[in-house]
Amino acid sequence: MDHCKAKGLQRKRRSFRVRKRLSGTAERPRLSVSRSHRNIAAQLIDDEAGKTIASASTLEKSLAGQIKYGGNRDAAAIVGKAIAERAAAAGVTTVCFDRGPFRFHGRVAELAGAAREAGLQF
Repeated sequence: MDHCKAKGLQRKRRSFRVRKRLSGTAERPRLSVSRSHRNIAAQLIDDEAGKTIASASTLEKSLAGQIKYGGNRDAAAIVGKAIAERAAAAGVTTVCFDRGPFRFHGRVAELAGAAREAGLQF
């Protein structure tokens, strides 16, 4: 098996391991984080209804003025603050954090910390 295929399988396995313990509800949605080398995004998901409540990303035009480069910790902090503000506008105060196949480290941890500082509880 080539390296890229093996890496993809490992990521999928890690994601399943994290997701089997988490499920978002209307009162406590799942805060899902996805990242690439150049961008980071976060969504609040109600798994029972199958709906996305709020989202924020470095690709959005509204956040583009604040973000110089989307693949660093500063951009992750801006996205974390934005998702917390949008969650508050939707009436959400507590969430369960879904890091997906990513370690709670670097940009993912920075996004979570900024969301906590802006008022989200998890």
